[in-house]
Amino acid sequence: MKSSTMTDAFDPVSLAQSWSRPAKARPIVTFGAGSIVGDAHFPAYRKAGFPVAGLYDPDQAKAQTLAAKWGVTAFGSADEAAAVKDAIFDLATPPGRHAEVLKVLPDDAVALIQKPMGNYLGEATEILEICRAKKLKAAVNFQLRFAPMMLALKDAIAKGWLGQVVDFDAWLALATPWQLWEFLLKAPRVEIAMHSIHYLDLIRQLLGDPKGVHAKTLGHPNHAVAQTRTSAILDYGEVVRCALSINHDHKFGRRHQACEFRICGTEGAAYVKLGLNLDYPRGEPDVLEIYPKGGSDWVSVPLTGEWFPDAFVGRMANVQRFASGEDSELISSVEDAWNTMALVEAAYKSSAAPATPLAAKP
Repeated sequence: MKSSTMTDAFDPVSLAQSWSRPAKARPIVTFGAGSIVGDAHFPAYRKAGFPVAGLYDPDQAKAQTLAAKWGVTAFGSADEAAAVKDAIFDLATPPGRHAEVLKVLPDDAVALIQKPMGNYLGEATEILEICRAKKLKAAVNFQLRFAPMMLALKDAIAKGWLGQVVDFDAWLALATPWQLWEFLLKAPRVEIAMHSIHYLDLIRQLLGDPKGVHAKTLGHPNHAVAQTRTSAILDYGEVVRCALSINHDHKFGRRHQACEFRICGTEGAAYVKLGLNLDYPRGEPDVLEIYPKGGSDWVSVPLTGEWFPDAFVGRMANVQRFASGEDSELISSVEDAWNTMALVEAAYKSSAAPATPLAAKP
């Protein structure tokens, strides 16, 4: 995807919102048969016309049910799945299982790994080392980067319609149904590692790596999920301000719920509504509005798709095109994704560290 040069008048329709498809897609072999596969991966691949050779899950009954629904093969073992020639291996596995699956793949294979890249930075480092040793062409599925609204936002920034970005605010106040992901209910790290990691990764793409992070993440007295609320400030020095306010326990009706970004530049601004998270998984339409450089009002950008499933189409399209040599860059490669994991780890360390104490009254 390339940005064109800036024109005299802002044209929202000209903003890039999709990724070019490969000339000839390789077969996809999926590891895992969880809800994300049936809700996002397979719908996206069918929409794009990407061939799915089959899937493997150690829960064979679960695998066969999903395979029958989508008309694909349920492999009997990980080795059988890994033996498919010229495949793109799609790891929709829990973070603690990524490493063992990667070890089964043939050397020089192409893989797309579900986020996060392990539960901890140490696991991310192990995954990185496995990929290096086996010479895997591997990326992490930070697919929010490929959502039509985010591709368009990135293009608008690249074209200069906001000027220099100086403020980035993420504000979430919603009710997330954590019970949909059973493995998360007892996980020690949840909110940042499994949810806000998307936002941290996107911010890294748009603003680069911060110098550090101040964060506090915590649970809620009404349930036992480890963390569902986060406040974070990313330190970009003296020009850029970046803050996240995340509350997944705003269970008081839709009226005052929110899931949105506000990005302000020196000459323009953007507003993004991430509709999927509002009434997940049904969601609401995504929204992108831009107040462009030289403009006098907000302009709505007509979006050509949604986060789910369209971002998964773009994510896999880049992997496919990189494998065939059509794309020169593998977006969110394991080398880059490790840096997102380092930011996540720093946020948890910051949360565990004591805050600056107030001075004692004399």
